[in-house]
Amino acid sequence: MRSGRGPGGPAVYVRPGRRLPVTDGRNGGREPAPDVVVVGAAARDITDDDPRGWRLGGGVSYSALTTARLGLRTGAIVGVDAAAAEAHELDLLRDAGVDVRLVRLERGPVFVNIERPEGRLQLSRERSDPVPVTAVTPGWREARGWILAPVAAELPDGWASVPRDRAVVAVGWQGLLRDLQPGRAVRHLAPGPTPILRRADLVGLSRDDVDRDIPLIELYRALRPGALLAITQGDRGGLIGDGIEGQSLHLRHYPAVPSHAIVDPTGAGDVFLAALAAARIEPRLVGGRIAQGFDLLLAAAAASLVLEGPGMLGVPSRDAVRRRMAEAAVRIAAEQGSGRP
Repeated sequence: MRSGRGPGGPAVYVRPGRRLPVTDGRNGGREPAPDVVVVGAAARDITDDDPRGWRLGGGVSYSALTTARLGLRTGAIVGVDAAAAEAHELDLLRDAGVDVRLVRLERGPVFVNIERPEGRLQLSRERSDPVPVTAVTPGWREARGWILAPVAAELPDGWASVPRDRAVVAVGWQGLLRDLQPGRAVRHLAPGPTPILRRADLVGLSRDDVDRDIPLIELYRALRPGALLAITQGDRGGLIGDGIEGQSLHLRHYPAVPSHAIVDPTGAGDVFLAALAAARIEPRLVGGRIAQGFDLLLAAAAASLVLEGPGMLGVPSRDAVRRRMAEAAVRIAAEQGSGRP
């Protein structure tokens, strides 16, 4: 693996034999922008069923693989420690067509995930160094979509000013709310406005990652007016907040799409947000039927499928998502015909 460093920039690692994009000079010699750029640190999740003792994960990994498999030209800026830089899961991204730019970190996030009836308990083995804004190449700044997918509060506020004004920006909020102290349970920080959050057009958050005593309207007030807040609630579906009317938050519920069998619950929220962002960045994915809720159906279908495989191997193809959407549509129509809620 060879590396290069731009003026004042971080080391960017490229696999041997990988051909970098060639431009014709009409954009000043810069490479063409992807449809969507995904940014964050790759996490290593401790597990007993992998000979390494861990699997690669994190919002950046699941999100980039999701948007690529849905057909969007995807670039990924991935912070990695020494072990994560050699992870075979990165080849899943490359094989799906993701342009992967690795940014070397001295420390990358390591988690132990313990699933419990009352919700997931996360333990921290290691925190993460920041992923610097200087990792973005000039051509990528023109991308029309961005997914800022922190997992350990590793994205500095400067990332808020990287996307162009016209770009669609999605943010995984829970990754900004984690305080990691190695050897201890992950502590959730109190939610509040940040520059990254205020730039977002679409924000995803699991209800398990914030104090349930915090009213949803207070969560929404941390966003810019008009942004979309997606609160995921597992097999109960979730809630979408899209504006405040007087003293009330305008909410609508979306139903979950059932999984056929749950193999690994990791990554469902990341896949949901990435698929929802993909539909907003490229509405043709759902035939332009955003107002009819097909973006949410797409996201829920993708999230249901990722649970059926181990780790990133569960991230579905576009065809699999379409089949699951059709299956869900039949079920919903049958329930409506029977008068069930």
